[in-house]
Amino acid sequence: MEIKRDYDLTGLNTLAVVAKAKFFVVLEKASDIVELFSRSEFKGNKRFFLGGGSNVLFLNDFDGIVVQNKLKGIDIISEDDVSVRVKMMGGEDWHEAVLFCVNKNYWGIENLSLVPGSVGAAPIQNIGAYGTELKDTLESVEVYDVESGEKRILALSECKFGYRDSIFKNSAKGKCLISAINLKLSKIPKPNISYKILKDYLEKNNISSPSLKEISDAVCQIRRSKLPDPKVIPNAGSFFKNLLVDSAVIGSLKEKYPDMPTFKDDSGVTKISTAWLIEQCGWKGKREGRVGMHERQALVLVNYGGATGEEIIAFAKKIIASVEEKFKLAIVPEVNIIE
Repeated sequence: MEIKRDYDLTGLNTLAVVAKAKFFVVLEKASDIVELFSRSEFKGNKRFFLGGGSNVLFLNDFDGIVVQNKLKGIDIISEDDVSVRVKMMGGEDWHEAVLFCVNKNYWGIENLSLVPGSVGAAPIQNIGAYGTELKDTLESVEVYDVESGEKRILALSECKFGYRDSIFKNSAKGKCLISAINLKLSKIPKPNISYKILKDYLEKNNISSPSLKEISDAVCQIRRSKLPDPKVIPNAGSFFKNLLVDSAVIGSLKEKYPDMPTFKDDSGVTKISTAWLIEQCGWKGKREGRVGMHERQALVLVNYGGATGEEIIAFAKKIIASVEEKFKLAIVPEVNIIE
């Protein structure tokens, strides 16, 4: 294990923001974790654990140590005729891990196909797409306490998952390294095609009883049609969360804006499409200097080349302010903003 100094992070964040880390290290095996936690560069500096870099905005150079999780491995822990328990190490690419399960005919995470990032980052956001969230199949998360070095297993209930939220973004932020997750998947077909965009796509393509692979392929096609490839134009996917709003607020907004798209999640909470709010404020496709909102998706903020973290956040704040002014609603970034 080698700790590097003044390390360039530009190629390690999908927004392609130029930034350096005072220290940088890659973890490739469990023994690296134990060694790292004893090193002065780790103990004496602020820390940031980096996955795939797909949900990160560096505002400046990072005056501390950036730790990239590259722990690899996907293992079957147990199985029966009905279900299978799968352990995924945190350094695995999330989409590749999904494809592993799709190819094995393990149901449960196919709707999360092509979500960018690493396995270790997935619980932080409680990633979700097309009617599915990670918490629907997750049983536990394996972590290392950064102070004691102790390995712990957090049960689903301990992770305090919410909409794009978890304990790892709140009370446990920066206090533990996610080394692996454990999922319980189904061997029995359990297609979840209730999400309108996905349902419409399948119907349009005359797929009435979709296989696991057909669902995964459909999700990939939809995502590619709606979201720009960060390798072509740097972006972090959805920059803002959809809004969770109570029924009273929804009622008054619907009176004024009857076309406002809303939808309920499994818990009955109503969400407002933040993309719609942003588009109504005239930001879709708008560009200011080196930053802009993508022409096809009003949730995706893009770097047209050379934009700094400060430029990106300044642009985002303008969008937040205009939505607040027009709708009296406070939209919130989904990306992890690192100062």
